Amino acid sequence: MPTLHKILVVEDDPVSRETLAAYLRKAGYEVAEAENGDGMRQALSRNDVDLVMLDLSLPGEDGLFLLRELRRQSEVGVIIVSGHDDEVDRIVALEMGADDYVTKPFNVRELQARAKNLIRRTLAARSESPDQPVRRFQGWTLDVPHWSLTDPAGREVRLTRGEFELLVAFATRSGRVLTRDTLLDYVSHRDWAPNDRTIDVLVGRLRRKLESDPSAPRLLVTIHGVGYVFTG
Repeated sequence: MPTLHKILVVEDDPVSRETLAAYLRKAGYEVAEAENGDGMRQALSRNDVDLVMLDLSLPGEDGLFLLRELRRQSEVGVIIVSGHDDEVDRIVALEMGADDYVTKPFNVRELQARAKNLIRRTLAARSESPDQPVRRFQGWTLDVPHWSLTDPAGREVRLTRGEFELLVAFATRSGRVLTRDTLLDYVSHRDWAPNDRTIDVLVGRLRRKLESDPSAPRLLVTIHGVGYVFTG
């Protein structure tokens, strides 16, 4: 029997929670349910969960509080499922470590597709050693200890320090949406201004070195209004 991937749905509205849980079970997932933070903790203690679908508006501890707690403890995949269609909420959630943000009402097939892709990425990341010094993506080889990048033809590509640090940040967080502010913490090692465009400049340079068509990037993808995601 194939292993069933496990999803925890944290939602205080019983109708919404049970409807989503039933759909996910029909799609072949094992599903646990919780209506608040205490229920989430109990479910996590009983289950080896692959993905958490987390509502923002919960009684007591809200979704952002619980997201912060999750990120202190694990790298489990997290999709925020919220009725808040507000760009600030979305950016804050992604910046705090959510992997995706979906607003209600949502298309259940689209949500299932997002869940499937996120579980695939997180399971792949778990199979790697967290201290793995060499990262490979689409034929490229990134040797972190030796500060080198080799293209699919085996040629070394020269990177500036900032470009290299940014690429390491992306490659070690593949599939996760990263805001410009978060990326600045990995690259600049200095105080930054709200309108700092360092990341945009470095991303442009990396695209010219990594992408076959920098004007239509497929590896370093812009998430408008938020930041970037590395698809390697």
